[in-house]
Amino acid sequence: MKILHVVCSPRGEASESYRLSRKIVARLMGREPAATVMARVIGGNALPHIDANYALGQHSATAQITQDGAVAQSDELIRELEDSDVVVIGTPMHNLSVPSALKAWIDHVVRARRTFNTGPGGKVGLLRDRPVFIAVASGGSFSGEYARQPDFLTPYLTVILAQIGLKDLHFFSVQGTGLGPEILEKSRTGADEALQAYFLPHA
Repeated sequence: MKILHVVCSPRGEASESYRLSRKIVARLMGREPAATVMARVIGGNALPHIDANYALGQHSATAQITQDGAVAQSDELIRELEDSDVVVIGTPMHNLSVPSALKAWIDHVVRARRTFNTGPGGKVGLLRDRPVFIAVASGGSFSGEYARQPDFLTPYLTVILAQIGLKDLHFFSVQGTGLGPEILEKSRTGADEALQAYFLPHA
C-alpha cells in the first residue's frame, strides 16, 4: 500500500492538523505494516501557484503550451496522486475554508483533460477512487456543542475531489484550538475516539 501524505499547515510538524494526520497514517500502517509513505509538504510557500502557461492550457485544448513551470509541477503532483492507494491530507481551516496552500495543490491536480473531462452531463473524474482521509484543525468550532462558525472546507473538498474521481472521503477534526486548553483537550480526545472507532478491527 502506498500512502500519499499531504501536509498543508505553514506550522508543519508543530501543527494540530499534522499531528492528527500522522495518527491516521499510523493507523493505516498498523493495518498494513509494509505500507510506504510519500510525504508532500505544501505549506509555508513550499508549493508555487499555477502560472500563465498552465492557465492557457486549461482555457483551450489546442493552446500551445510548454511542458515546464506549473505544468511540470502539476504532472508530478498528479503522478503522486495516481500512484497512491490512500491519501491523507492534514490541513488547517483558514477563514472558514481551505488554506491557500491546499487550494494551490488542488489547482495543480484538478486539471482539465488530465484528471477530469467535461461532457454533456458535466464534469467526469478520470482518477480511480480510493480512500481519502482529511485531518482538519480549526481555531474555532464548526460542529458539535461549541460550534460558532460555518464550515465551507468540508463541502468544498467533497465536491472538488469528487470532480476528479475521489469520492471515498473521511473527515476527522480537532476544533477549538484557539478556545483554550480545556476545549482543545476535549476536541483532541474526541478525535482520538473517532479514529479508534473507525479503525476498529472488522469482526
